[in-house]
Amino acid sequence: MRIAERGAHCFKSAASMHTSSPSSSSSFFSPLFSPASSAAPSPLPPADHVGGLKVDLLVVGASFAGLACARAAALAGLSVMVVEKKASAGAKLHTTGIIVKDAVDSVPWLSEVPPALVRRIEGVRLYAPNMRHVDLHAPGYWFWATDAPALLDWMVGSARDCGVDVRLGTLFEQALWVNGHWEVPVTQGPCITATYLVGADGPHSRVAKTLGLSRNTRFLYGIEHEYQGALMAPGLLHCFIDRRLAPGYIGWALQGVGVSQIGLARRVERHHAGALKLDPLLRKIAPVVAPGDAPPVAVRAGMIPCGGVLPVVARERALLVGDAAGMVSPVTAGGIHTALLHGQRAGEAVARFVRREAGDPATWFVRSYPGFRLKRTLRWAFDHFQSDWMFNHLLGTPQMRRVAELIYFHRKGGSSPGN
Repeated sequence: MRIAERGAHCFKSAASMHTSSPSSSSSFFSPLFSPASSAAPSPLPPADHVGGLKVDLLVVGASFAGLACARAAALAGLSVMVVEKKASAGAKLHTTGIIVKDAVDSVPWLSEVPPALVRRIEGVRLYAPNMRHVDLHAPGYWFWATDAPALLDWMVGSARDCGVDVRLGTLFEQALWVNGHWEVPVTQGPCITATYLVGADGPHSRVAKTLGLSRNTRFLYGIEHEYQGALMAPGLLHCFIDRRLAPGYIGWALQGVGVSQIGLARRVERHHAGALKLDPLLRKIAPVVAPGDAPPVAVRAGMIPCGGVLPVVARERALLVGDAAGMVSPVTAGGIHTALLHGQRAGEAVARFVRREAGDPATWFVRSYPGFRLKRTLRWAFDHFQSDWMFNHLLGTPQMRRVAELIYFHRKGGSSPGN
């Protein structure tokens, strides 16, 4: 009872201070600082609040981006808290969990991942709509298939080991800007006072909505089944192009960690009201991928941002990262690499700010977010000119193979023998 009352008191007092200061409100909801704007105000320690919790950094969302941000900030010496509405970080995921080699090479944290949580995928088998295929490889390049729920739960434990206070089952509803710090009232527990706020709470970010930042509007919708004992060529990510079944994206299948994953995603269109079904894909790919007669052991589905990084992702002492910022490749819909890398860098940037070594990351750090310029162009072309005839006739050509390898293997693409 006493804790609940303190939280309510925090909400009421902060709300009154917020509404009674029009100039503060106007400044907070102004557009992102321009390059020519003056330096950000000097950082302040979390203000005293009797009965509340005071932290340097509050991260909303125990996602890949949120946990990477929190861990990096804690390693830099900040007091950090993560709030996550789900009872488990790995519950109800909307990701296949594939991690590219570039991420393993550039994010040191991944070197600590237990081997039992990952499985190497050595190449891609890309199928045209008529089911003819080409195998794509790049020397030294591979992917990780992961047990994504277990991986995120492991990351929670790892972040806690670094000093991060991770609070699961805690819903973020509102943040109030009061005298140079954030007041975040929660239903269960004392009010949280923070110097900095990071939103890493997924494609439908509550933080973005609360702070008046840009929000994702362009999506793919995907569904994935997990099966025990599905039969397919091992060691490959099987990708299926079919404009009828997966307009704007692809179907896929792979042997993951302990299960086989088979999925499908399509562009979300306003006039398309039908539910996405996996059965037509399963029937089509049955000669090469056979899940068997048993029902799936797990099903996941959800929205995937595909419009690129959003135009306004920060305000004074607050920023978005990961899916909340639209930080997902418009072509491949891959976002774990950018989430981990920029989440880590966001935590380091906030630490520099709190230690008075740099200005507010809202004024400079967010400019380092990926622009995805080429990939946004490819997304536009795929949305408007996707042609089954073209893929049926051109997939095996050196030019189309080169494009496919660049998409899947990035700079390593195009170097396969015989190309």
